[in-house]
Amino acid sequence: MLKRLLVTVLCGFMASTGLALATTTSQASAAPACSDVAAVFARGTAEPAAPLGITGVSFVEALRSQLPGRSLSVTGVNYPASANFNNRVAFGATVINGVRATQDKITSIARTCPRTRIVVGGYSQGAVVAQYAVSPGITLPASYGRFARDVPPPLPAAVARNVAAVVLFATPSARFLRDAGAPVVQVSPQYQAKTIRYCIAGDNICNGARLAGPSALHVLYSVNGDTLNAARKVVGRL
Repeated sequence: MLKRLLVTVLCGFMASTGLALATTTSQASAAPACSDVAAVFARGTAEPAAPLGITGVSFVEALRSQLPGRSLSVTGVNYPASANFNNRVAFGATVINGVRATQDKITSIARTCPRTRIVVGGYSQGAVVAQYAVSPGITLPASYGRFARDVPPPLPAAVARNVAAVVLFATPSARFLRDAGAPVVQVSPQYQAKTIRYCIAGDNICNGARLAGPSALHVLYSVNGDTLNAARKVVGRL
């Protein structure tokens, strides 16, 4: 049922924004070395339309439409967005890789293009990646203590001034993460006022429900207006 709904949403979304998706790729590659705004977005678990995912594409195009006269570069975080939940160690490693890739991109932009305003975002698993990336540090459960040395350190404090906004769609709740044996996500104080969150009321991944497979509402962020609303808020902070 959920897979059929996702396919239906994807088909409708891509039919209406297929040209926009192609434009995203071509404009990002043709953009000047230092754009006015740079979006770094991590897709959700096994989400179609990699590397941004359909939620990321929807958000990026909404953002682009509200930046007339300003350039926008776009990066989809290069990580597997794995659905390998049966192997928690391997799955955790892919998330850590995503966090590291996100942080590397943010610091690279801040270093080479100090006037570029950075927007960090993610959906579902990607929201965890984005939120870990701007956290004050990740504290692993005791059972994973042997992997502590693999956890990326927090972003350099100076980078915070380059980040205009952090946009999180359907971030797994603290209860969901605890049930899954994952570290609860915290946002560094430097980014808290810049963070915008979206959770559909009945989405059991982010609404505080116990660990379970996603409800049908979990796949609707690209089409329910949240990405457009998020883009409006981000533009107001640039």
